[in-house]
Amino acid sequence: AETSISAQILRQPKPSTSRAVQMTARISCHFSGSDFLNTFIHCYEHKPREAPKHILYVQSGVPYFYEKSYRDIFWAKKVRTESICTLTINKITKQQEATYYCGSWGRTALENHQVFGSGTKLTVSGKLHAIFHTIRNSPPAHSEILQKNHGNQTTYVCLIEKFYPEVIRVTWTDEAHKEVTDNVVQGDPWKATKEGKYSISSWLTVSAANKDKNYHCKYEHESKEHSLQAQGTYYMLRIFILRIIRDLTFSLQ
Repeated sequence: AETSISAQILRQPKPSTSRAVQMTARISCHFSGSDFLNTFIHCYEHKPREAPKHILYVQSGVPYFYEKSYRDIFWAKKVRTESICTLTINKITKQQEATYYCGSWGRTALENHQVFGSGTKLTVSGKLHAIFHTIRNSPPAHSEILQKNHGNQTTYVCLIEKFYPEVIRVTWTDEAHKEVTDNVVQGDPWKATKEGKYSISSWLTVSAANKDKNYHCKYEHESKEHSLQAQGTYYMLRIFILRIIRDLTFSLQ
């Protein structure tokens, strides 16, 4: 089942989500482009050191499942008015701890084409009270951007500290809000506290011609999204993030 998807984008807003066993998780996939009604959205499960599993696809109505056993665990539904496809995982066990991707298959005038979302990692906790404790303390405790000038270049370091779980997306954007990918280096998250919280840093290097431009370091975490601004006229810009986590609601089934 193919459709033309030359200008289609799939976005998964949350890099991760946390749930306790026997709860329900919902993972959303946002569609941008034309003909959402007729586009087949596929869902995949990927565990470390294993090949991705094709779970299902949905166009309209009832999803098609690649294994009969998936029917008892998974469901997918397209919300046409919002161009969103939601994968629901019911009565979660540790077996469902994995990263889930949405994808769309199609063709352009020149070639077959595949588009995938960036993935959402599902973390499963064995105890309900533990999951509430974990999420309550999950937002980054603080973040900062440091600036260092060397020769005809300027390097910005975006440091984001003490968050959980470790899954986080960090991107740089320019004054036009376009993502910057050249001369960006991002490290892996490291365990920063004995409580098991993580930190991460990302570096952006710009030339002297661009040193007075504004750049933004944006992070996306399951508990919060935030953007920090780096401006060339400052030596150091430090922004502390207040912990905010409210109104967490879990759906029990």
